[in-house]
Amino acid sequence: MTLLKAALLATCAGSVSAQDTADMVRVDVLPGWRAADGSHYAGLRLDLAPGWKTYWRSPGEAGVPPLFNWRGSRNLSGVDVIWPSPKPVPQFGFMTIGYDHDVVVPLRVRPKAGGRDVRLEGQLEIGVCKDICVPISVNVAQVLPSAAKKPDPAIVAALTERPYGAEEAGVRSVACRLSPVEGGVELTATIRMPKLGVSEYAVVEAGDPRLWVSAPETTRQGETLVTRAVLSHVDGRSFAVDRRSLRFTVLSRGGAVDIQGCSAG
Repeated sequence: MTLLKAALLATCAGSVSAQDTADMVRVDVLPGWRAADGSHYAGLRLDLAPGWKTYWRSPGEAGVPPLFNWRGSRNLSGVDVIWPSPKPVPQFGFMTIGYDHDVVVPLRVRPKAGGRDVRLEGQLEIGVCKDICVPISVNVAQVLPSAAKKPDPAIVAALTERPYGAEEAGVRSVACRLSPVEGGVELTATIRMPKLGVSEYAVVEAGDPRLWVSAPETTRQGETLVTRAVLSHVDGRSFAVDRRSLRFTVLSRGGAVDIQGCSAG
């Protein structure tokens, strides 16, 4: 079973601490700056050792999904993670989604009280891969000064690498057809949009962590992109698919676009 194989592959090395993985990846927080609207832009910097890879928010068939826990923070209302565009990365015969180079992941931090510093503290669960895949636990802490006003070029550059919105990319319509198949539901999404660039690949997110999505097959027919994938429940149960919760990220060498939801079709 593909899901079981992927889970075993992703966890085969066992979870280890950041102190044991300094030769794989180093993680720190860039303190960033306070924006005019009161939010604070910071960044997670992941310095990967040569040959190592890490994963996007939706890691693909065999990746480790990143998890964030900010419970140790002070003066914190919430954190929005703004992912730079990833790319498909083949790994051990599976297709994973992530980064094979150093990456800065911007964070939009919302302070509880404006005009005061935020102490951002917490634990990250991330995965890195080379010849093996290693889930690691990383503790981070950083004061985000309310007086900081100068944008950090590294964070600004990462913000420019996030996917376009559907309107920005000229997406005209998205229609989804759902068909029952053995063990789940086959999804066929028809996306009317201009070509982004070379090697287009659509990532599908179900919006429900209990639903597993197979590696999509993506083809283009003129101004239409068609992607097919099979959705199944991790416990083998029957399930319903909420089209509004489906999320499509189209990746290419010419950029990426983030699309939320689809109509029946």
